[in-house]
Amino acid sequence: MDIGMTLPGRGPLAEPNSLEQLARRADELGFSHLAVPDHIVVPRTIDSRYPYSASGDFPGAASGSCLDQFSVLSFIAAVTTKAQLVTSVTVIPHRGALETAKLVATIDVLSAGRMTLGVGAGWMREEFDALGAPPFDRRGQVTDEYIEAFKCLWTEDDPRFDGEFVRFQNISFLPKPLQRPHPPIWVGGESAPALRRTVRHGDTWYPIGSNPKFPLDTIERFKARVQRLHVIADEEKRDPASISLVYCTNWANQGAVALEGGARHLLTGSASNLKEDIAALKEAGVVGVVLNFQRDTLAQSLEAMQQFAEDVYADL
Repeated sequence: MDIGMTLPGRGPLAEPNSLEQLARRADELGFSHLAVPDHIVVPRTIDSRYPYSASGDFPGAASGSCLDQFSVLSFIAAVTTKAQLVTSVTVIPHRGALETAKLVATIDVLSAGRMTLGVGAGWMREEFDALGAPPFDRRGQVTDEYIEAFKCLWTEDDPRFDGEFVRFQNISFLPKPLQRPHPPIWVGGESAPALRRTVRHGDTWYPIGSNPKFPLDTIERFKARVQRLHVIADEEKRDPASISLVYCTNWANQGAVALEGGARHLLTGSASNLKEDIAALKEAGVVGVVLNFQRDTLAQSLEAMQQFAEDVYADL
């Protein structure tokens, strides 16, 4: 089982010294993936509902601060040697298709083939409006078409594309990414369109377990959603076994969380609880888990990483 962790793109730890120390220590401890979130601007007023909290409030709204995702990953690439670098996730319509494809290819080359592109369609209408992005209500179609364009750019010697939202020809797109056929594509999201996007375009399904609309907070709920993913794969004539599973947590485990009915929230609680949950996820076909060790201070965050490495990771 691969164990990765998130790095901050917002908040007090989103600064060079903290990012470098967290990334270097993660590399030393053997964490497999380092994942960075994506926002370009944070609108002052947000009416859109954040999908991953019970209240629908966006936790990054108060500060308004955010670092550019790809710049952070370039920085992290320079101070690590082993961990895979993950966009967690990139809101695909926020940038032009050729721009994103170039950013991913460049980081893959500079990191010696360690780049993974996590993709999502986005949830914040206000950010789309501020960026002049394609229409928010067409974001799913835009995302799917851009992913097709990425693959064309990354794999074809004479890339040409004639879509509704992106068109290009008569271009040289070099260098290609080092990874073949292209950097892995992890599809975020828990909805039916996200599952279908995974089947049609992705290498990995990469859900977050805290979406109240599609809760994946117990192993039973997670397995039921995986079954739905496999049904869609059968409908699309794709082998379900060709889709890997990575489970993402956006909560910092600081004690067991009780769910309605008495069950314990997946990946919360003691070291024994975590080992039990990771074993259950592995049995369900999960190949990787991305955890959140971010605390109020750098020292507390490093301590949480160390404790997990000693009490849980060492026994996996």
